[in-house]
Amino acid sequence: MSASIDPPTLVVPASDEALLRQCRVETMRGGGSGGQHRNVTDSAVRITHLPTGISAIAGERRSQHRNRQAALKRLRQRLAERLAKKPRRIPTAVPEGERRRRLEAKRRRAQAKALRRRPEEDG
Repeated sequence: MSASIDPPTLVVPASDEALLRQCRVETMRGGGSGGQHRNVTDSAVRITHLPTGISAIAGERRSQHRNRQAALKRLRQRLAERLAKKPRRIPTAVPEGERRRRLEAKRRRAQAKALRRRPEEDG
């Protein structure tokens, strides 16, 4: 039996400042509507959480500060999804009808293979 090694537990900080210290924040030009102002300001924000590599992008507002808050909110949601404890899968039994069908298919395959053999010689 092989022992499974659990990954180190990751704790997401409660404060935004502490979470931002674990992240890389990049600004870029946002796409979409907004006219000339949108085309010259770096208002879109990408936040990448360095320990996990998860990133979130927000660029729908003209304000970089609002986009940073939106990206931070999305990052927290993605981190929560990743860190959520998944329920353990309980395997179910194979139904009786399926078991019978599988065995019948195996019998048919065995008979087909038996017919391909060379006939035994008498004597």
